Amino acid sequence: MQNTENVYVYGKNPVYEILLKNPKRINKIYFQKGNFFDNRLKKINELAFQNKIQIQYVNLKNFNDYFDDKPNFQGVIASVCPVEYVELSDFLEKSKEDYKRIVILDGIEDPHNLGAIIRTVAAAGFDAVMVSNHRAAPITAAVEKISSGAVNHIPIIKTTSLSTSIDILKKHDFWVIATQMEAKDNYYEIDYTDMNFALVMGSEGKGISKTILNKADFTVKLQSNFESLNVSAAAAVIIYEAKRQIEIKQIKSL
Repeated sequence: MQNTENVYVYGKNPVYEILLKNPKRINKIYFQKGNFFDNRLKKINELAFQNKIQIQYVNLKNFNDYFDDKPNFQGVIASVCPVEYVELSDFLEKSKEDYKRIVILDGIEDPHNLGAIIRTVAAAGFDAVMVSNHRAAPITAAVEKISSGAVNHIPIIKTTSLSTSIDILKKHDFWVIATQMEAKDNYYEIDYTDMNFALVMGSEGKGISKTILNKADFTVKLQSNFESLNVSAAAAVIIYEAKRQIEIKQIKSL
């Protein structure tokens, strides 16, 4: 499944990450003229030549004329093919070994939160992010930049029905953990080790839908300070608690 919207990716790190991980996504790279004192831009230029990617050098005025909605472009913008989403069936087929941990986003519409969560999921070594076609921010250039290129490091599963996809995950031995302010258990009281699990995060305004909450095997809260954290910060807290538990158990088993 593919996002059919053509996008521009801007900024040194996001463009560099695509060149390293998936250079075939790039159609063309625009460099600001006279800006090659920067080592990262030099490396991007070299990689573009090595991958036979079309390059255009543009003066600053033309950058501002053509890309006036692209702040902080850092001297480089890439025209890219859309991010290719992963089918759930393909992910499950390739994920039969070891325990898998994914994050499901229910109604995350803010691109900053989406990008930040994807970056955290990739950094923590989780296995995928699942998003919905409905009530959800698409993967745009802004999301890619906020994720610092992490969208190229982790599978992003897009589904027409989170409810149906969760049912499929449960049939494949995934436990579903949902965040809810009224939950009985604190996030650190759950044992995240030795199981496949899907952590569900909801939007700040509406939270997780009742349909999805009813499918959860566990619900957790971030104590009384949950309301003071936005969804990307809350996700990071829980993800790294799970990572901490998993790593401690691995060390003890050595």
